Amino acid sequence: MQVTDKGQVTIPKRLRDAAGFLPGSQVSFSLEGGKIIISKTGMGTDDRRKSLRDAAAKVRKSLDEPFRQMNSKDIMAFLRPDDDDRA
Repeated sequence: MQVTDKGQVTIPKRLRDAAGFLPGSQVSFSLEGGKIIISKTGMGTDDRRKSLRDAAAKVRKSLDEPFRQMNSKDIMAFLRPDDDDRA
């Protein structure tokens, strides 16, 4: 593996998969005994989307029936304050 003039390297796919590095994953670097250690510090895009979908599903299950019937436009209108409330 070669380091580019910008200091970049490609992490081999088998290692990315084993470490759970997805596109958009946040990583940190540390130096331990002359070795560079790469650690995952945040979620990748796919992880984040799954986490948000799971959270939304939990919220939907906890809502009363009338709220479960609302579409996204109705929900946003419900959540936004009335013009009178903004003053």
